[in-house]
Amino acid sequence: MFARQFTAPVARSLQLGAIAQQSRNAASLKALKARMRSFENMRKITKSMKMVAAAKLKHDERRMQMAQPFVAPVQELFERLPREDKAGPITFFGMCSDKGLCGGVNTQVAKLCRIGIVEEEGKGNVAKYMGIGAKGTAALKRLFGDRFTVSFEECAKVAWSFAAASLVAEKIAATNPHRLKVVSNKYKSVVAYDTVGADTVTMDQALTMDRAEFSKAMDVYSFEPSIYEVWTDLHEFYYAAVVHGAYLEGAVSEQSSRMNAMESASKNANEMLEKIGLQYNRARQAKITTELCEIISGASAV
Repeated sequence: MFARQFTAPVARSLQLGAIAQQSRNAASLKALKARMRSFENMRKITKSMKMVAAAKLKHDERRMQMAQPFVAPVQELFERLPREDKAGPITFFGMCSDKGLCGGVNTQVAKLCRIGIVEEEGKGNVAKYMGIGAKGTAALKRLFGDRFTVSFEECAKVAWSFAAASLVAEKIAATNPHRLKVVSNKYKSVVAYDTVGADTVTMDQALTMDRAEFSKAMDVYSFEPSIYEVWTDLHEFYYAAVVHGAYLEGAVSEQSSRMNAMESASKNANEMLEKIGLQYNRARQAKITTELCEIISGASAV
């Protein structure tokens, strides 16, 4: 009788402990299963985004290659003009995108613009910012909001064309910058790109050049009417060509970087899925082992 009174509470406490352990295992299994489903969905999304970026990359790369014979001769012509590193106000033109999830494409452009603005202001020069893309605006507006002149956003909603580049060039020409530096990503390969800041010849710089050197640099082409009569229109065309080429190279760099970023995200999701799957299998096996031990203990007690 005393043995029954002593062993009954112990049995009840063991039974309650087993039930609590089972409920904890069930809760942990449920949480692990939910995490596995979330990582599976993440892997599907990143894999789909990689495929979309690969398709867009081919399209943008073809557009860039088609535009190069049109853009390169204009840039090479103005590269022949003599240049001098003079002090004075400068405008940074950043070529960013409106979307993220593409690695450090936009971050590197914003960083180069930020460093350039700080350096120029340290020399006593006035620095302004113009740019394309909401990501560049978001990265710089908090610290350099008073330096903004014009920004262009949501350009990717319509197909980019030389007409759009001409509209941007008109805005640049309207501000009449003393010095202009275009910061953009230069496409090298599917896995590599360079962020460069290219000094662009402005109207103000061209007017202050020596007339003999200017004529010598422009003698490779014949102009009708005279170069001096069409110079203003030609310079706006040069701005448009620079913007058009930089935007297309930036778009290709963006898609290649997004494709690589989504591939890395898919690999990380696979690794996390394997780790959580191992935890899930261990917890499930521990639960099965516990239940078998309880069954065997109950059978031996009978």
